[in-house]
Amino acid sequence: MKRFFDFVVSLIALTLLSPVIFISALLIWIKIGSPVIFKQKRPGLKGDSFYVYKLRTMKDERDEKGELLSDDIRLTSFGKLVRKLSLDELPQLINVLKGDMSFVGPRPLLMEYMSLYNERQLKRHEVRPGITGWAQVNGRNAISWEKKFEYDVWYVENRSFFLDIKILFMTVLKVFKSEGISQDGQATMTKFEGSENSRGQ
Repeated sequence: MKRFFDFVVSLIALTLLSPVIFISALLIWIKIGSPVIFKQKRPGLKGDSFYVYKLRTMKDERDEKGELLSDDIRLTSFGKLVRKLSLDELPQLINVLKGDMSFVGPRPLLMEYMSLYNERQLKRHEVRPGITGWAQVNGRNAISWEKKFEYDVWYVENRSFFLDIKILFMTVLKVFKSEGISQDGQATMTKFEGSENSRGQ
């Protein structure tokens, strides 16, 4: 039922929201530049990698060594608005349609984090990653990594279709309230470097 729901609703949503995605992409091209789509490899179900799609919100400014500057410097004011309205997440409907992601599940993070998870945290990869999830409606980026992973694992252990519907409704409310978009003093969230009981330590 979950996969059928994801496929049908993502197909309908892509059809209805295509004008919004097109206009957002056009404004990003004008205000930030090209490419307008940010594509990055992320771990999905069972840790298998896939490319996640998002609308670009940052510039590619680099230092004298050619390394990207910090997120808070590269994130533009228009990019902040796009994130506040969660418009940057809309291209992930393609990931849902393809089966890389689900509407609800743990957020797909960076590939480099895989070696830092402890055994319990790895359980978050027993389901498809989601556009939104239990952690997103319970603090999003304003909570610690450890708390976020606990919410993710709780979802994996308690997942149901009705819980997914509840999370989707809660997500809509969170978007309207613009809560938990970033940690204090950060453009999004600090980088995860492993828990005290992580496998890599």
